[in-house]
Amino acid sequence: MIMPLAGFDQLYRDADARAERVPVAVAGGADRTVLEAVRRAADRDWITPLLCGRAADIERIAGDQGIALDGLRIFDTPEPAATAVAQVREGQARILMKGQVSTPALMRAVLDADSRLRTGRVICQVVLMEIPRDDRRFLLADTGICVQPSPEQKLDILRSAVGVAQRLGVLEPRVAFLAASESVTESMPETLDALELQRRSQAGELPGCTVQGPLSFDLAYAADAAEKKRVAGPVAGAADVLLFPNLVSANLTVKAIMYTADCRYGGMLCGAACPVVFMSRADSTSTRLNSLALAITGVSCRQSMP
Repeated sequence: MIMPLAGFDQLYRDADARAERVPVAVAGGADRTVLEAVRRAADRDWITPLLCGRAADIERIAGDQGIALDGLRIFDTPEPAATAVAQVREGQARILMKGQVSTPALMRAVLDADSRLRTGRVICQVVLMEIPRDDRRFLLADTGICVQPSPEQKLDILRSAVGVAQRLGVLEPRVAFLAASESVTESMPETLDALELQRRSQAGELPGCTVQGPLSFDLAYAADAAEKKRVAGPVAGAADVLLFPNLVSANLTVKAIMYTADCRYGGMLCGAACPVVFMSRADSTSTRLNSLALAITGVSCRQSMP
């Protein structure tokens, strides 16, 4: 029997069972949902929050919303992203969390030459999506950073997503390279990339996963769609990981699911020297808590600081 990816209920249980708290540097703490999420995570003994931002704003919002700040350390700063990254660089935090700051501001701080968070890997967002109606869980990448990844960048994004899948309990995840069609045509270059990456996988260049592509979303997700369209293969209808050809298709797909489906989700950045809790500034408290639970899977209890 092929085991599915662990869902958020399991991630919560795993985080509850940890032997010690994980220090988390929050870039932009002046936000209700951010404060609620880190408060709940701290109360469950998951994390020790280090809130970076204007102290007066953080304290005002916490007071207005009735959120206790005891045990939450505040770094009063006009540059929350740079200050949060500095906490990781100095060994005070093991996870970086995007709060009420823009993605460009956070990435500038992460990619700064002095940040010590750059590793040479492609930095990408991996989202864990859970659809209770279908009892389906899958990872999506890259949904937040790379605008038009090259084939080599796609390979690195694949490696990151496979690593997350393996930490979620699937030792050899099934990976779908997505396109608008399963047919290969020069008018859709992403189908050519998908076919080439599948060939490289079959040649043994991508160990630890099973790859198929190009596949449309329905063929990667639903077994009945694959059956009706007579598309066979080890990944069709059963993908653990969905890899998108570009940021436009990824962003539109993910947000369409988030806002129209009964689902649970959370996301993180891979490729940096530490896990980065990373979702939209518009996200809910529960999504931020989900994202923290997901990021914690990438931190061992006795992991040394960067």
